[in-house]
Amino acid sequence: MLIDGHNDLAWAMRQLHNYDFDALDLAEYVPAFHTDLSRLRKGGVTGQFWSVYAPSTLSGSQAAVVTVEQITFIKDFIERFPHDLAFATSADDVLTAHQSGRIASLLGVEGGHCIDDSLTILEMFYALGARYMTLTHNHNTSWADSATDARNLGGLNSFGKEVVQRMNQLGMLVDLSHVSEEVMTDALAITTAPAIFSHSCARALVDIPRNVPDDVLSLLTKNGGICMVAFVSDFVSVEFAHWFTNKDEKNPGVAPIVTVEHVADHIEHIREVAGIDHIGIGADFDGATDMPTGLSDVSAYPLLIETLTKRGWSLPELDKLCSGNILRVLRGAEDVAEKK
Repeated sequence: MLIDGHNDLAWAMRQLHNYDFDALDLAEYVPAFHTDLSRLRKGGVTGQFWSVYAPSTLSGSQAAVVTVEQITFIKDFIERFPHDLAFATSADDVLTAHQSGRIASLLGVEGGHCIDDSLTILEMFYALGARYMTLTHNHNTSWADSATDARNLGGLNSFGKEVVQRMNQLGMLVDLSHVSEEVMTDALAITTAPAIFSHSCARALVDIPRNVPDDVLSLLTKNGGICMVAFVSDFVSVEFAHWFTNKDEKNPGVAPIVTVEHVADHIEHIREVAGIDHIGIGADFDGATDMPTGLSDVSAYPLLIETLTKRGWSLPELDKLCSGNILRVLRGAEDVAEKK
C-alpha cells in the first residue's frame, strides 16, 4: 500500500478549468497536471489525502466557502469514478477501499484561516469528511503564526490551543506543515493525539522555514506523529533552494538538477532523527511546480521505493514509510476521539 499525504489536484482544477470535469478526462493522461487516475494506478497509489485549499490571502468567510467548493469537487470526483476511488474518513475505510481495488480518498484542509476563527466551521469540515487541518498556510492567522510570515504571536494563542484540543476531540489530525517553529512545539505540547507534517522535509538538510528542525522531529518520537516528506525541489536541494530564492524572472539562469536521491536523503535523515515509525510520504503534486527529475508526477513513487531498496531498506521498513505509519497515526487520532 502507498498513501500520500498531500495532493492539490482540486486547486489545480479550479485554477485551470473551474472544476469542470467535461473540460478534460481525469481518467487518462492530463499533461497540465501531475495527477490523473491512470498515473495514480501506475504509481501504485492506494490512498490519497486530497488537499482542500483556499489561499490565505482570502478573508476567513471567503476561504471557508472556497474550502467547501473544494470538498464538493473531490466528492464529485469520487462519484464520477466509483470503480477507481472510494471516499474514506478512517483507517478502516482505507483498508476496505484497498481490498476493493479502489484508491482511498481522504480530505485534508490546508490552512486554519479557512475556519474563520470558528470552532463550528472546524466541526463542519470534520462532518464533511476532513481528517486533517494544516493550522496555517503562508500567512498568520489570528491564532497561529505561519512559517513564512512575520512572527506575531510567538506560537499559539489561547484560541489556537482550543483549536488543537477540539481537533483531538473530533479525531482530526493536527497538521504542522506551514506553521512556525514555535507553533510546532506549542501544538506538540498540547495535542493528545499523534500529529503530522503532511508535506515537509528536514531543515537540517535544507534550511528553509517550510522544513522541520531536528529538535521538532525528535518530539515526534514521543508524540507518535509523522513527517510526510515532500518532493518539492526547493525543499530537498540546497542548490535549488538558493537558485529559487535568487533567480531573476527575466534571467533566471539554469536551475540546478534535483533527483530522487535528494528526497531519499531527507527520508533517511528524518528516520535517523525521529525513527522509522515517524516518516511518511506527502509529495505535494499539483501544489508545486518544481519537482525532481524522475519524480515529476504521481506515477513516480516506484522510483523512490527502488532507490530506498538499493540503500538497504527492507520491505517492512518500506511498508511503514508508505502506509503503515500514517494508518497507525489515523487510528491513534480515532482512539483519542473515542475516549473524549
